Amino acid sequence: MPIKYIPYYPNTVEGQAILDNITRTQRVLRYRENDKVYDRIKRGMPYYEVETLETVGTPPLGVGGLENLVIRGECISACAYLKEQGIKVDLVYIDPPFASGADYAKKVYLRRNPKLAEKIAEAEQQMDMDELKAFEEKMYGDIWQKEDYLNWMYENLMAIKSVMTDTASIFLHIDWHIGHYVKILMDEVFGEDNFKNEIVWKTQTPSGMKALANKLGSTHDTIFWYAKSETFTYQPQFLEVSEQYIKRNYPYEDEKGFYKTAELQEPSEATLNKLKADGLLYTTKNGKIRYKMYAENTEGILLDDFWNDFLALSATAGERVSYSTQKPEMLLDRIMRLSCKNWRNEEKTERTVVADFFGGSGVTAKAASDLKRKFIHVDIGINSIQTVRDRLKEAKANFQILEIKDGVSLFRNPQQTMDKLKMLIPGLLQGLPGISKFWFGAVVHSKDGTIPVYVPNLLNTQEKVLDIPTINTIINQELQNLEINAKKVIVYYIDIDDQKELEKFIRDNNATEIEVELKDLKNLLHDVVIEDIIDSKTTKTAAGYETEINKFISDRLIQKIGEFNQKGNLQSIAKGKKFNPINISEEGLELIELIALDCENSEGQWHSSTEIKIDKLGYVIRDGVKSKDFWDGKIISNKKPLRIKVRNISGDETIKSI
Repeated sequence: MPIKYIPYYPNTVEGQAILDNITRTQRVLRYRENDKVYDRIKRGMPYYEVETLETVGTPPLGVGGLENLVIRGECISACAYLKEQGIKVDLVYIDPPFASGADYAKKVYLRRNPKLAEKIAEAEQQMDMDELKAFEEKMYGDIWQKEDYLNWMYENLMAIKSVMTDTASIFLHIDWHIGHYVKILMDEVFGEDNFKNEIVWKTQTPSGMKALANKLGSTHDTIFWYAKSETFTYQPQFLEVSEQYIKRNYPYEDEKGFYKTAELQEPSEATLNKLKADGLLYTTKNGKIRYKMYAENTEGILLDDFWNDFLALSATAGERVSYSTQKPEMLLDRIMRLSCKNWRNEEKTERTVVADFFGGSGVTAKAASDLKRKFIHVDIGINSIQTVRDRLKEAKANFQILEIKDGVSLFRNPQQTMDKLKMLIPGLLQGLPGISKFWFGAVVHSKDGTIPVYVPNLLNTQEKVLDIPTINTIINQELQNLEINAKKVIVYYIDIDDQKELEKFIRDNNATEIEVELKDLKNLLHDVVIEDIIDSKTTKTAAGYETEINKFISDRLIQKIGEFNQKGNLQSIAKGKKFNPINISEEGLELIELIALDCENSEGQWHSSTEIKIDKLGYVIRDGVKSKDFWDGKIISNKKPLRIKVRNISGDETIKSI
């Protein structure tokens, strides 16, 4: 339950204008359940307890004590935290789900068994990419109903706007699936007059596309640029000119280089004298006075709203972090140079702050760090937090990792959790006649008969908090639309607004005789991820301490690999081919991606005194520094370790005392 609710905008005296509030009183897009969004905005943003998980480096303090932040939590609850802390942002870039209907998966690679890696090193053999074993793990589904997506986006945009400075800009990255509707929302939230550009980014060439039977291929994304007010930062950018461009636009050449000519139109005396002194003035045969303009005098090609000078795949070639929706650093570098100064003030005491509330692979944070801006990375996915954490550590950035206690930490992967809940709810049946898609399913009880079960969709953050608008929908719409004679329904929740108030609302407003039972979903979610088992031994050596991993057991991964092998075997049999299954050694060390030791704290905030990460080829990255060494199953520390943290190849982390 939230500690409190924080207004999106300051409460004002009746009749007093709110200059930065939305100018319209009604949504242009009117869809079902818009009233819920209005009720939530009127109530305010939920503010939850926040825990500091880790501090990497020594983050310098900035305005309001701000450090570079990596936050695991939802956009709205993260905005509530920033607003409560008095933190404002100068530039927002967001690359939210596109409502594309696509499923996004992460390719999970098994690492080399350290014993096998030692033999390869001894024989001086290269690692063969074809020998790498991998399986795909579904991370999330970008599947929305249009109305749900737009209501969700509207609420997020309102929250983001509330933490932007008056001179800030927002760049929203989207594509053709729903971008035209989102543009209308942006007009409403930020004002049509504050729309600056629709930037078209060409992401691929037609040659890289597959032929489509009934339409043209799509080769671009769209980025909408809005300012929050009339006063905003804009710094014109120029593209470097190529030799071909110079020859095309400067057709003449002499000993000084390429040039073009232009006729003087009533020049001032000072301009005329300057051109004469520089030897640039000459007279044509017909008596006209012209001057030379050499190519080296140009700044380059002025950047416009069509960006086709770098493509998605080629630009990220040296940056890839195995994240399906990764964007190139060049894209964010350009956006920051275009719309975000390095410093907030002339005294250069407060750096500008760049925020990404759907941070993904961490490209915004990485680019901001490189350009000496402050950054805030927000995402609900544990894979995103781990990816940006490792990426920033390798870049020698300083930052803090925070976790908002808003319920998202109870599941590492929303899609997997939804699938798992089908088995965790005792007796759950799906697809029963008379039960609409609103219900997750139903259980059949000998006494109470068929009991419909409601479970919030973990892929839709709007459903996380059970509140009066949701209960109102259930009792005044869904109960009355049931096509079965139900005596009871079960309503699960992750978070609840005010349980006593909700129960009273049900008693006062439920016109049916159907009992509504509220149940805490967290009691089931605790069973979704079972901690991995780490068997390690620490030994005192002359140089310090050596910790060896003897055995690593991950029941979840073993089950996942078993499912992969079973499916692959059946497919191979159907095709008449031989299937090569994934086999795990008895030690299970192939399932480890990262090992870290904490030599400072035995509990509380994690401090990585030393750590190693094993890449998919089996090479070791020590404290962010890449090497060509194979992992030998050990990690060394100068001081005695108090705790060990192991991350498996799917991203689950387990901490154990030593």
